Amino acid sequence: MAERTVTAITVEVPSYTDAFSGHMGQIIENAVQTSLRAFLRLATRPEDADPGTLFPAIEGAYELGRGEARQGRTIDALLAAFRVGARVAWQELSATAVAAGLPASTIARFAELVFAYIDELSASSVSGHADELATTGRARQRYLDRLSLDLLAGEPVATLLTDAEQVGWKPPDTLTAVLLPLAQTRGLAAQFGQSTLQLAEDLPGVDAAQALAVLLVPDIGRRQLLTSLAARKAVVGPTRPWTDVRSSYNRALRARDLLGDNIINVVDTDDHLVELVLGADLEAARDLRARALAPLAELPPNTVDKLTETLRSWVLHQGRREAVAADLFIHAQTVRYRMSQLRELYGERLSDPRTVLELTIALGLDGTPGAELVETAAADRGRT
Repeated sequence: MAERTVTAITVEVPSYTDAFSGHMGQIIENAVQTSLRAFLRLATRPEDADPGTLFPAIEGAYELGRGEARQGRTIDALLAAFRVGARVAWQELSATAVAAGLPASTIARFAELVFAYIDELSASSVSGHADELATTGRARQRYLDRLSLDLLAGEPVATLLTDAEQVGWKPPDTLTAVLLPLAQTRGLAAQFGQSTLQLAEDLPGVDAAQALAVLLVPDIGRRQLLTSLAARKAVVGPTRPWTDVRSSYNRALRARDLLGDNIINVVDTDDHLVELVLGADLEAARDLRARALAPLAELPPNTVDKLTETLRSWVLHQGRREAVAADLFIHAQTVRYRMSQLRELYGERLSDPRTVLELTIALGLDGTPGAELVETAAADRGRT
């Protein structure tokens, strides 16, 4: 019966056409024989006998399910094999029962036992198959997490290649780091492709309480990436060669720290390069501002606001009076008057390219009111 069962399965279930050949075929045939013996013991035992009779067969079915998952076969193929096996076994068993003259009620009970037994084996194999896939998935995710951490840590290329090979991850040409709330990551990794890496724990430079995640997105056009992230509070770093994605992540991290609560939609760090450069050393920026605005420190707040507004426009418009007047919606003569005041305060320094550069950085890229700038500068000076 075991031989006939194996033969029927190889004929009727394509996935097993070559699986039972040679040594493997003998092992599986022995497993079928073990299952049949366990069933016969079940069918002939007294009602009060130890139910442990089934355990070896159930455990064998569980391991069979795990083995099938390791071989890459689906649970559907295995369940089809069980159905074929059940049919062949019942054909043989029922023929013997009829030939022995058993009553119809006994044969019916016998049939119930056969198919209940197959159901038990099938359920055990399904559990084994699912457990193996889960175990394999968890192990693979651990390897992917390690690869992601090594990428963000800037580990040597040899280490990264070893990580990638171990998990079967094919390195893309480029990666782009995307930093966003963990709650907004659902479905994104699958949308960007199987090579996308996602990490939500132990992110470098991130407090766990922030509940952030990073996606390392491979080989994607920037416009497509930004469109896909629309309406999410995502910060997108620059696209880099895959081994240098650490720099993309660090820039996204700095941009998030710089913008803080101002992030309401996707942020492209390429659009904030100036702010990132100026925010790279906040202490140096404060010192520069203190020195650039020192001549205004003794003026009344209202005067400071007007003069800093004029000075900001003047440096940004390269001294073009009409452009400054249009920018500030004031008369050109007012611009002339204010600039006269500023020249008295700054003297020849307003003609010095280095001073103009410092003023451009201190004023041209900052929307803070002038009085507050001067107050901050004075406070900074005091701390110094």
